[in-house]
Amino acid sequence: MPLFNSPELSFDAVVIGAGALGLCAAAELRRRGRRVAVIDLGGVNASAVAGGMIAPAMECAIDDLSPEAAEVLRRARDLWPAFAEATGVRLYGELAEWRGGDVAALAGRMKALGFQHQYDAASARLTTHEDAKVDPPQAMAALAQGLMVIEARALRVAPDGQGWRVETTTGAVRADHLILATGADLALEGLPLEARAAVACITPIRGQIGLVKEKLVDHVVRGQGAYVAPMGEGSVIGATMEPGERSVTPDVARCEAMLASAWKVLDQMPRPLSIDWRAGGRGATPDGLPMAGQVVPGLHVALGPRRNGWLLGPLVGAVVADATEGRPVVEPTLHPSRFL
Repeated sequence: MPLFNSPELSFDAVVIGAGALGLCAAAELRRRGRRVAVIDLGGVNASAVAGGMIAPAMECAIDDLSPEAAEVLRRARDLWPAFAEATGVRLYGELAEWRGGDVAALAGRMKALGFQHQYDAASARLTTHEDAKVDPPQAMAALAQGLMVIEARALRVAPDGQGWRVETTTGAVRADHLILATGADLALEGLPLEARAAVACITPIRGQIGLVKEKLVDHVVRGQGAYVAPMGEGSVIGATMEPGERSVTPDVARCEAMLASAWKVLDQMPRPLSIDWRAGGRGATPDGLPMAGQVVPGLHVALGPRRNGWLLGPLVGAVVADATEGRPVVEPTLHPSRFL
């Protein structure tokens, strides 16, 4: 990714934050021929500490989502094949499975929401081919290809004529449009009241995962307290949801409990594994769906996808890109005005 060392540059759009929502928005803007830069300090963010699930069927059943919310997740999933092909993200269209627990209730929710599934009461297993996944490291690298990435911390913003000026630890940039994809971070200095109010709606949620070099499964397997999924040549064990937690230091006790749940889900005896435990800070809105769109002229948000950042990325990116072009709101369910 290119480094930034000029005192000031100007762009059509600047995205603050290089998580799934920020990179998807930046990639979509670039696809539309816009000059776009991404400001991010670097390091491991919440979108890297993730399983990369593109899983509307399982997520809707697990969280007992409304039909309206399920349709949003379904529409987001349907954007992924074309988006992946255009950006070079590797998309897996694979079997997803739930084992144990109240499988009948999950199957009933999938049926009510119209998701294809197979339910085997005898084995207490529920499967679907509606879901998919990406590998976050590969996806983030693909989305960043061709982008100007400013490896710096954004310090403050201010209106600048018809656009916005962003001061960073390596200089300043100007843009006609500014997109906040800052996850669960606190509000930047200089943001207008409307943007500060949007950021204040976000609840931080810590998520923890474990990366394993060993291939434990060949498709996503979920159950009570854990999931196990393919990740590159190995596997990922996940994931906690800890509202109000901002620490990105793994919690040993929670990780051990998640590992114990993973062995139960796999119906295997525990054995020694070399696990790289990681923690990241997600952000969530009060209704669990992200905020995407303009809050004041030229200033847009892409915030709060809860644990569905990868699933919702292309949809949020399209909504934000449309907003920068003055197009009608095609996904009003996500507009920040519902909280402001």
